[in-house]
Amino acid sequence: MTETTDLKPRLRSLDVFRGITVAAMILVNNPGDWGHIYAPLEHAEWNGCTPTDLIFPFFLFIVGVSIVFAMGSKKENSETHNQLILVSLKRAAILFSLGLFLSLFPLFDFTIVRILGVLQRIAIVYFICVVIFIKTNPKTQWKLMIGILLAYWAIMTLIPVPGVGYANLEKGTNLGAWLDRLVLTVDHTWKQSKTWDPEGILSTLPAVGTGLFGVLIGNLLKRKDKPEADKIAWMFTLGSIAVIIGLIWDMTFPINKSLWTSSYVLYTGGLATIGLALCYWLIDVQGYKKFTSPFVIYGVNAITVFFASGLIPRILNLIKLDLNGEQVGAKVWLYETFYTPYFSPYNASLAGAITFIFIWWVILWLMYRKNIIIKV
Repeated sequence: MTETTDLKPRLRSLDVFRGITVAAMILVNNPGDWGHIYAPLEHAEWNGCTPTDLIFPFFLFIVGVSIVFAMGSKKENSETHNQLILVSLKRAAILFSLGLFLSLFPLFDFTIVRILGVLQRIAIVYFICVVIFIKTNPKTQWKLMIGILLAYWAIMTLIPVPGVGYANLEKGTNLGAWLDRLVLTVDHTWKQSKTWDPEGILSTLPAVGTGLFGVLIGNLLKRKDKPEADKIAWMFTLGSIAVIIGLIWDMTFPINKSLWTSSYVLYTGGLATIGLALCYWLIDVQGYKKFTSPFVIYGVNAITVFFASGLIPRILNLIKLDLNGEQVGAKVWLYETFYTPYFSPYNASLAGAITFIFIWWVILWLMYRKNIIIKV
């Protein structure tokens, strides 16, 4: 749904943080050449965490914070709870459908479509966190987040995997991979593996924990009885504690994006809290706002640009052009014509991704000037 309206007062630091995160997401998802990517712009092969591995949990964390600011005042009226939940369910269904559309396009072969994915996980986490936020208080939300992380640790490390005979955290043989193959089947999982899905069923549980982490920080930011200095101090403190606990837990339950381990939730959630605290202090408290517009432009239309940036390359690849006597997709033609001859392989790949970000910034800037926000 497209809405053209005056931009309402927003927490500018949150828009900036969201904009940085989405721009980074587009950067790592659209290299010029998947065979030449600088190490920080790649995911960790399995255990561990690169800068790229921070992007998705940062976005889910932001989703949690945004829920508080969007629904905090409405939550007070219990008579509107059911209506809020229904509206959120509709939004989640649209998000899930958009993700499924990206998986289907352009073949629309339902026999091999990947059912889960990034937008699908955002949809599920968003809806569950909305229900929890509306129906519980912050104390219960803390308990739920901690309970989720401990329960997931126990499930993944103590329950024997059928057909394997023991609990493990390895590719393809862990309990989450087994569940994905059982429920989704190999035809509907991540195409690169066919044996497990990084946005799979079981790992969605701790992803909800990431969203709840954001809800809890949103509760703190929203409090009117605390001075700004206290909020910032608490955010830095809680973020640092979460990072430390995550690193300690990593020794027995490794930080792993594909499994979305509990240590990964705490480590990335802690860093997200520290990052948002820094943005909040600089932008909303100290008033340094002149540098923020490029990021706000990305932040206010985050889902729009993420969806469109995933769709456009697929469309370009449907357009065939001649390259040295060979028919290639328009995206490949543009890259091989304007980047490969002038840069080293890795720099050409990076330059292609940066160009893509800039093109989308121009489009979003034009939308921002006209106060156009496309809401899901």
